[in-house]
Amino acid sequence: MKQQIGIVLIAIAIVVIVGGAWILITTQGKERLIVSTTTSLYETGLLDVLDAQFEAKHPTINVSFISQGTGLAIQTAMRGDADMILVHDVAREKAFLNGGYGVNRKIVAYNYFVIVGPDDDPASVEGLDPVNALLAIKAAGESGEALWVSRGDDSGTHAKEKRLWIMGGENTSLLRETSWYLEAGTGMTTTLNLADEKRAYTLCDLGSYLNNYVLGNIDLEIVVEAGRDTLNVYGVIACDPRNEGLSHVKFDSAMKFIEFLVSDDVQEIFAEFGISAFGQPLFNPAVEVLETDVNPTTASWIREQAFIEGSECPLEKRYEAGDLTFLNITFIFQSIWRESRS
Repeated sequence: MKQQIGIVLIAIAIVVIVGGAWILITTQGKERLIVSTTTSLYETGLLDVLDAQFEAKHPTINVSFISQGTGLAIQTAMRGDADMILVHDVAREKAFLNGGYGVNRKIVAYNYFVIVGPDDDPASVEGLDPVNALLAIKAAGESGEALWVSRGDDSGTHAKEKRLWIMGGENTSLLRETSWYLEAGTGMTTTLNLADEKRAYTLCDLGSYLNNYVLGNIDLEIVVEAGRDTLNVYGVIACDPRNEGLSHVKFDSAMKFIEFLVSDDVQEIFAEFGISAFGQPLFNPAVEVLETDVNPTTASWIREQAFIEGSECPLEKRYEAGDLTFLNITFIFQSIWRESRS
């Protein structure tokens, strides 16, 4: 018996050693690119698809994603623990650029936030705009008829929620002290699960909602549809190697990843991802929308809400961008005018 056990243990050891050696061989010599990004992109599975496609095109680069709320994702990059960010909060993207941490921002995709809640809609918000819906939920919460679950994690979704409350004249610091306003303090899937458990309302990106709804994790319904005030735009930024604290970043690889994200093939991945499982894409490609104005309403919303100083990336925040093109309002309207004249 001891001899048999010994043989089994030796066999296991060989498997572990060979497996470890294979991993070492297959990753040895590769440059590791760290992308600090949001939970919504990660939890839907899109990043797994993009990772496989990118590494197939660039076999010498190994991509690792750090999935956090946008606030933490940006802080990670500012500390020098990531080479680039892929996030969705234009105000903090602008601060990241202006602080000397990032360069070469590109808008790559968009979807929308929606407000979801129990199917009996106790606050009667269906059909309202987002701000008035939140105010109705507050009134119902104060009377003990409804609950609200906030991400509460300084993510892009949390930032959008706070802006909507502020548009309604509310102080989010005071809301946190009420009994009907709950905070998950974590990612979108966990927040949705908490809202489902509590039969509460919450704000989430459409991709995360569809992913969790179709998988049967939640049965909350969309009560406030997508629209101008709930636009959700994703931007990618390379860390600036000229920053003394970021001089070690893999800038060339980061630029390859940005070029990859805006390529026609990958924009098509955005357009198709989720259709077979959910009946619609979880994220929409932004490059063609902005370059051609094929959807003028959405394009105008993106320009209005996600451009910085009239551009995807201000001129002074561009660095060794190669053939990458940065759209600005003047360029877009000149292109549209030329097409209309041809």
